[in-house]
Amino acid sequence: MDDARELSRRTAIALGGTGAIGGALILAGCAAADDGASGDSGGGATTAPSTGAADAAGEEVAALADIPVGGSIDATIGGEPVLLAQPTAGEVVAYSAICTHQGCVVAAAGSKFECPCHGSIFDAATGDVEVGPALEPLESVAVTVEGDRVIAG
Repeated sequence: MDDARELSRRTAIALGGTGAIGGALILAGCAAADDGASGDSGGGATTAPSTGAADAAGEEVAALADIPVGGSIDATIGGEPVLLAQPTAGEVVAYSAICTHQGCVVAAAGSKFECPCHGSIFDAATGDVEVGPALEPLESVAVTVEGDRVIAG
């Protein structure tokens, strides 16, 4: 079926689940992509497609009260996985949830973000790598706080 070949690696990871098929999808998501681009030897941050966040300006992402001060949550912007953190009261930062190592979906874990595939850990307040194998920080995503809501853009 042609539609199956158009399933993006990011979508496959998000839909992966458990079991033999889910495990195969997760492993496929961690494999290097061959998109036909010449001269690119990988590196995550330089080859990852842009998040859909830029197209979702004005979209409500979360309620401010849902993000613990000093903590983080998983969310989506424009259908793409993102991570939101509230380092100090009223300050919200957002990052792409796509690991810069090999493109796995990173999860919110309090004051850290954790990649379940290879163990990379990122600081939730800055997106910086704390533990590799990832070498590049998570891509920042623009959000604003309007009253008690977090808005994309």
